Amino acid sequence: MFGINTAYATEGGIHVALSPYVVGNFFGVPITATMLTTWLTMLLLITGIIFLRSQLKMVPGKIQLVFELLVGGVFEYMSDILENRKLARTYFPIVMTIFIFILSLNWLGLLPGVTAIGFYENQAGLTHFIPLLYPPATDLNITIAFALIAFFTIEISGVIAIGLFKYTSKFINFKSPLAFLIGIIELFSELARLISFSFRLFGNIFAGKTLLVVAMFFIPFIIPVPLLAFEVFVGFIQAFVFAILTLFFIKLAVMEPH
Repeated sequence: MFGINTAYATEGGIHVALSPYVVGNFFGVPITATMLTTWLTMLLLITGIIFLRSQLKMVPGKIQLVFELLVGGVFEYMSDILENRKLARTYFPIVMTIFIFILSLNWLGLLPGVTAIGFYENQAGLTHFIPLLYPPATDLNITIAFALIAFFTIEISGVIAIGLFKYTSKFINFKSPLAFLIGIIELFSELARLISFSFRLFGNIFAGKTLLVVAMFFIPFIIPVPLLAFEVFVGFIQAFVFAILTLFFIKLAVMEPH
């Protein structure tokens, strides 16, 4: 498993390792802090959605009106990009879910005190603090999972829209040597999205969290505040970029090959 594991050692130093915090095991399956944070975020989102749904009214109040304007604006934007309202209705739920879920994961991990809940564990003669909750995007396993969801959504959307044989002709084309070469390049660029999707999200959140830890260690009362505000912005941008790239790649997938 991959990820970032940042903590303080007893000597006052900073410990960074490329493995997520393991807080326990369930029938031999490791349970990590990033996994617990993901489950908690899912629980909060589901609870919030159920509550908001119960508060819906035919004559919307101010809060409901704001949400309706936001959702309607995003839907209209997707309709313009896909040039098809039916396609927008089909893919709006997953694109919006990706954005809201990643944004919630990023912001929940930045809440003060979230990573302070945990226990101490002795490793190689040093006592390390193991948090029960940690920003999920610092775990490469989770960002790869998001990348796989986006990747298969894009590929399946292309197959459904234009058919299996016509879609695969974008990548395997024997009409001419040049067409074959272009198809192979397209195939590799398609597969490269798995890497770009996962490592872009992982790298930005990884770097931000590490920077915050280092700043809090050396200058605990001054530097972390503006850095934390910046990371809130970065968390939003990364969720937006992931969702918007998924949308644009769906647009490319449903286009006829030429």
